[in-house]
Amino acid sequence: MNEALSSLGLMEMSATGWIVVAVLIFLSIWSIAVSIERLITFRRARRQSLAFARLLAQKQEGEKEEWLREAVEAAGRFPHSHLARVVSAGLVTWQQKSARRSLPAEAVIEAAARAVERSSMVTLARFKRGLGSLATIATISPFVGLFGTVVGIIHAFRAIAVSGGQGGFATVSSGIAEALVTTALGILVAIPAAWMFNHLTERIERLRVEMESSSAELMEFFLEMGES
Repeated sequence: MNEALSSLGLMEMSATGWIVVAVLIFLSIWSIAVSIERLITFRRARRQSLAFARLLAQKQEGEKEEWLREAVEAAGRFPHSHLARVVSAGLVTWQQKSARRSLPAEAVIEAAARAVERSSMVTLARFKRGLGSLATIATISPFVGLFGTVVGIIHAFRAIAVSGGQGGFATVSSGIAEALVTTALGILVAIPAAWMFNHLTERIERLRVEMESSSAELMEFFLEMGES
């Protein structure tokens, strides 16, 4: 290990250069941790939502009131499903408002629609958690690496000054190596973070479309219930 570092000229890296490397490694670990956690969350939400949708489809043949009650109960079995959260919010509000006979059907439907919209917004906010840090890492990592580049160049010129300009390439090799390594590491950290940010944003958009589609179907169900 020491031989590898020495061959790259990093054994003589300045303290500031090592701090830059440590910061970039920390940002890389943070980026990887957020990416893995979000991927697991999205996969679990997708899997539970598919199971929830299949369960509702199987129970759709019965009476509407019975289906409504069973749908609310089924939603509780899938706590990580974005569809279950949205559908459950609308159905629970419908049940509560429908119990008040004084409210007209239009008011009940409007209340259920607001509940669905609030649930969708909260669910989307939960899905977006951590994406801001990925965007920040993708943005600042190259600049952190560039700071290391400047420090390495300063290190190289300082070595030239100390040697009185007589040291040759060996004098500046460690400073140049420091500059190149920090530059490369900054780019290496930024690229996966930017890619994962775009990938996760695309997946969130698909989840949003699924929730909007389910919300529209739920509103049609409420309209049918209000007319019956």
